Amino acid sequence: MKEELVAFCREHGLPSSGGKLEITDRIAHFLDTGEICSASVSKKQKQNIGVISEGSIIEPDFVCSEKHRAFFKEKIGSSFSFNVAFQKWLKSNTGKTYGEAIEAYYRILEEKKKNKTTIDKQFEYNTYIRDFFADNDGKTLEEAIRCWKYKKARQGHNRYEKTDLIALE
Repeated sequence: MKEELVAFCREHGLPSSGGKLEITDRIAHFLDTGEICSASVSKKQKQNIGVISEGSIIEPDFVCSEKHRAFFKEKIGSSFSFNVAFQKWLKSNTGKTYGEAIEAYYRILEEKKKNKTTIDKQFEYNTYIRDFFADNDGKTLEEAIRCWKYKKARQGHNRYEKTDLIALE
């Protein structure tokens, strides 16, 4: 969990800012070399976005703003949300149009229906809960969380295993 990584950083004099993956990499470097890496500093300039149309170009360093949300809700409907796959598409497709983004959004929704979504590795809890339910029909979220807490308290990885069900006994 990020809180645990931040606590480790503070305990060992490491910078504790940044995302979970960045902090994990910083800790790994420290454990491998004993060197303390400084946190990367990225100052993003606030973007002044004009009127957005389907022909507008997706700007560099795209940020999911309320203005963007309003545009997509108007074009796609009230069910629109910035899901992770769509956010990644927007951030990696600078220079394409918002019309192409709308098409990509619908493709992403279709792919999501067909395939199991990939959860990024920093979201261990989400992955654990999904895998728990895939292996245990009829179990409750409360039971899944009990097993997660049991797993998290043990040394080693935090991936779901059938043996975690011991926490329910």
